[in-house]
Amino acid sequence: MSAEDRAEEIARAWAREQPGLPVGSIGILTRIWQAAKLMSDERRRTLAAIGIDAATLDLLSTLRRAGAPYRLATRELAARCLVTAGAVTQRVDRAKRAGLVERLAPAPGSRTVLVELTPAGHREVERAVGLLLGHEQSLVEVLSPAQQEDLARLLAVLLASLRQRAAGRAP
Repeated sequence: MSAEDRAEEIARAWAREQPGLPVGSIGILTRIWQAAKLMSDERRRTLAAIGIDAATLDLLSTLRRAGAPYRLATRELAARCLVTAGAVTQRVDRAKRAGLVERLAPAPGSRTVLVELTPAGHREVERAVGLLLGHEQSLVEVLSPAQQEDLARLLAVLLASLRQRAAGRAP
């Protein structure tokens, strides 16, 4: 056990100090929290090196994943980016000033504003996502492809349960 991975030590100490205390989650959740912190720090450093901020990448990626013509309504962008309408407006304004997106005027009788990737935005998201995902893949390559699939599947099960709990519908 490394000095940084103390989850088992913590679980044993609690089991010793309070026998009968459920400590099985410590080995899982402590490591998830530690991994999340390290990955968050790693992503922040990587995005800085790539030269793009997380909010802009999120906006551009959401538009790119929408498929041709890489255009979404601001309301849909907010929903897909999991941010408020105000946050989307700020992101779009910033990306528009950088020439990465355009706002399209609403159709007559409509109030729906569409946001579309520009050719420069398309190039930027392709570049940034390629670099980021290549780097992030290197982080998980310590696991075999089968282990990566197993971990992804198990985390999906855990995440679905946590989402149900958060919505007040305990499994």
